[in-house]
Amino acid sequence: MSSYAFHPIVARWFEEKFGSPTQPQQRGWPSIQSGAHTLIAAPTGSGKTLAAFYAELDQLFHDGLEGKLTDATRVVYVSPLKALSNDIHKNLEEPLLGIRKAFLEQAGKDIDVRAAVRTGDTPASKRLAMGRKPPHILVTTPESLYLLLTSDSGRRLLASVRTLIVDEIHALVSNRRGSHLALSMARLSALATQPVQRIGLSATQKPIEEVAKFLVGTDLATGTPPACTIIDEGYRRELDLAIEVPGSPLEAVMSHEVWAEVYTRLADLIEAHRTTLVFVNTRRLAERVTHHLCERLGADKVASHHGSLSAKLRLEAENRLKSGELKALVATASLELGIDIGSVDLVCQIGPTRSIATLLQRVGRAEHKLGGLPKGRIFPLSRDELVECLATVRSVRAGKLDTLLIPQKPLDVLAQQIVASAASEDWEEERLFRLMGSAYPYHDLTREEFNEVLRMLAEGFSTKRGRRAALIHHDAVTGRVRARRGTRLVALTSGGAIPENADYRVLLEPSETFIGTVNEDFAVESLAGDIFQLGNASWKILRINSGTVRVEDAQGQPPNIPFWLGEAPGRTDEVSQAVSGLRAEAENEIQASPDGVSLPSALLNAPGLPESATRQLSDYFVATYKALGALPSQETLIIERFFDESGGMQLVIHSPFGIRINRAWGLALRKRFCRSFNFELQAAATDDAIVLSLGTQHSFPLEEVFRYLNSKTVRELLVQALLDAPMFPVRWRWNAGRALALPRQRGGQKVPAPLHRME
Repeated sequence: MSSYAFHPIVARWFEEKFGSPTQPQQRGWPSIQSGAHTLIAAPTGSGKTLAAFYAELDQLFHDGLEGKLTDATRVVYVSPLKALSNDIHKNLEEPLLGIRKAFLEQAGKDIDVRAAVRTGDTPASKRLAMGRKPPHILVTTPESLYLLLTSDSGRRLLASVRTLIVDEIHALVSNRRGSHLALSMARLSALATQPVQRIGLSATQKPIEEVAKFLVGTDLATGTPPACTIIDEGYRRELDLAIEVPGSPLEAVMSHEVWAEVYTRLADLIEAHRTTLVFVNTRRLAERVTHHLCERLGADKVASHHGSLSAKLRLEAENRLKSGELKALVATASLELGIDIGSVDLVCQIGPTRSIATLLQRVGRAEHKLGGLPKGRIFPLSRDELVECLATVRSVRAGKLDTLLIPQKPLDVLAQQIVASAASEDWEEERLFRLMGSAYPYHDLTREEFNEVLRMLAEGFSTKRGRRAALIHHDAVTGRVRARRGTRLVALTSGGAIPENADYRVLLEPSETFIGTVNEDFAVESLAGDIFQLGNASWKILRINSGTVRVEDAQGQPPNIPFWLGEAPGRTDEVSQAVSGLRAEAENEIQASPDGVSLPSALLNAPGLPESATRQLSDYFVATYKALGALPSQETLIIERFFDESGGMQLVIHSPFGIRINRAWGLALRKRFCRSFNFELQAAATDDAIVLSLGTQHSFPLEEVFRYLNSKTVRELLVQALLDAPMFPVRWRWNAGRALALPRQRGGQKVPAPLHRME
């Protein structure tokens, strides 16, 4: 194993504070000190972040000791969450101050190594201060990095960077935010006056070789991917995992009485532990669970934490949990990554996580330290969720992990970054093509595709009023690309890969304090005088005007719970396969039983599964087998037809492929039925089934349904179905917004959502 060497004072401080280094640190430091691109994969709480930072801190203090530490940014740390950025900054303060003090005492030298946060929540005064006196370590988000790369002051700040650290890289790789960041990393490498070393960190990444390629991209000088050292310490960790079920049997839908049992059990678990994190899958459920837990534990003991709360309220909740004021914090994905919120004893998950990695990340928040035993309790809310929760826990214990799929060359993100690059400086066309192609998601971008995007940006976008909003000048003769007047402002105010939503801001009167946001439909349907909950407090609506809900304190009056649309996660392929495998095993056990219709308990006797859950699962599987003659799996699909109370026909296809496949299949099948019967019908999809609602007059042999679609024609049929689906204009607007065809602001004012929809 290669060795590493720190300055004696730096090494001594680490030893006094932490003792011996962890495996990720021992293996990572030699690679980082050698200047090699490095990807570190290790379980939560194993010291990955310090592994990345400490070698850089050593170099910065070395430079300070030799008098070479100038006021210039050397290290950029990127995290997917603003809260994580704030947290890393706080955690950096301790080693920075500790090592500085040690140098002052032992070497008589006061070395001022500074770190600062730059996110969307950073006040303008602090941003200006950074420009005057740059921090040596800049902690930021992908969106803020893009803004810095596009503004003149930001480019001056980043020109001196020599190291880029990307934390929780798994949360970015598989979506457009990752593609956007990959292009920003390429732009940073082109801007910097020296080669930029890239370091990636994550607990859950598969396949790790693909993530490494994403991290390093392609070398602009050689046109080949640079080498990347992979430090793979795995993702498996000893966990105390168990499933909790209420005393009453689970049904297809939870009744109020059963919910009350869940809340009571949650409150008991919270009381039995010092601090508890409760994870839910939606913001509405976060507010609802918080409300009911406050009734049982006290309003000052529980708070909510989600993306629709203001940064101030989120940070306040994190600090209250860390200081011990709160017994529990109810959160969505806003807290599932490596944020230090103090010592958490227990993690509770309401409903299934829909992915193996999410369960590992969330339960890993408990005992988030080296040698800690994370404790997690999962609360399924229906019988199908009980099956899914057990399948997910079995997958965790078997060491399985979800596969990350990297989006291939999303052209809307490419268009945005081309505009941002042109707004920063003039480009030679071939050089710009090579720069964009050096980002891994665009490694197979063709020149024809690149030219088409350039042509669109240069000629403008087609609208009902003709072509308009050209953003760049493209000289095809000289091959030069430059920005038009006003382009930089569009790139800065409308950039990023997160889709623009139409949420209304909630402002407290008379102080104009920003509380959070609510969904547009919820705001439109509300009236003055209505009371709703947001951030563990009740608010009374005073009035609603363009994009704003003005409220006053409702003094604890009983509230409604607001809703947000389109936010629940879909199930990953690996979890769907695990659910299918569990059902197939259960079917084999039933068929092998002496009477042919009972399920021996051996299959379901998993660690952490209570006896009542085992009994409910057994009864559910046996009842399904008796009713359908088999258990639905990915190898055995079952079509069921029945008639409801009004005489309408309900067609159910039991297919546990997950909602993405089922939704596409349901849309195509609905289109096929509409063409066959010349009749518009309703269709719905879940992770486990497709439901089609037909009229009383329809008649067809059930077995023919499987022949309605075939692999040769289904793509064309699905495209036609999507064009008619409500989701298509929404997604189309998202893509157009990312490509800067629909600017978010005009004349310094935000464009209202209804006007955007008319474009």
